[in-house]
Amino acid sequence: MLAVGGIAWSAIFVRWAGIPGTASGFYRVLIAACVLVPWRFARGAAQPFNRRAALLAVAGGAFFAFDLALWNTAVLRTQAAMASLLGNNTPIVVGLASWWIFKQRPSGAFWAGLLLSIAGCIVIVMAEFGRAPASTAHSLSGDVFALTASVFFAAYLITTERIREQMDTLTFNTLAIAGSVITLLIVCLALGVPLTGYPPHAWGALVSLGLISQLAAYFALVYALGHLPATITSLGLLAQVPCTALLAMLLLGEPLTGWQIGGGGLVLCGIYLANRFRAQ
Repeated sequence: MLAVGGIAWSAIFVRWAGIPGTASGFYRVLIAACVLVPWRFARGAAQPFNRRAALLAVAGGAFFAFDLALWNTAVLRTQAAMASLLGNNTPIVVGLASWWIFKQRPSGAFWAGLLLSIAGCIVIVMAEFGRAPASTAHSLSGDVFALTASVFFAAYLITTERIREQMDTLTFNTLAIAGSVITLLIVCLALGVPLTGYPPHAWGALVSLGLISQLAAYFALVYALGHLPATITSLGLLAQVPCTALLAMLLLGEPLTGWQIGGGGLVLCGIYLANRFRAQ
């Protein structure tokens, strides 16, 4: 519940910050790192782990960095609820990765889920065409960013699940957050994204994003991945979608249309079926 609650607020904080998505992603992980790194050093000796596990943890952090950069940008371009919904297509991606990489043959339930999810995305995209042309193009690009972000989040979850048993929660989080900070700093510098000069309200939103949506929520998520399979965890994370939709409606004034709700329902059903495949 802690992970779901913290992540559900992330879209709100990103919108309130109102700065480029890569920059808000950078400060999200940097602020969390300012707590995690000293905490890790103060704790002393860690559970033994090998160099490969450490590199994978850093790689997981890099995957997460690209997820943040893309998803935060999506939140600025489309409705917060739609970004949250489309960014949660992770189980579909995980199922396809299991088929292509790990040679786990998908069941009929997975393909049904994939088709439902695609149908839901099409309904959501078609609903966007009811807007003004400029607004439509802006929203559709946000939808694409959110869907692409789900690929990187899937890579993060797969990496985390595979090495989490070799490493304690705090050590993994520290190594992963280091990978995220370095990756996002390089991306911001390469794109020429400003990292200073923001108003006070933006800094307040960024601190909340780093401490609530990143430090607290992802510490709880990584802890859960050490005790539960990614299938159960990713299914539980779907609860953030209606939570984000409710928060966006109350705090951002973003009501959903009937077509968006219907398309979202299809996507959620598809993700649920994909999770059933992963659980088999």
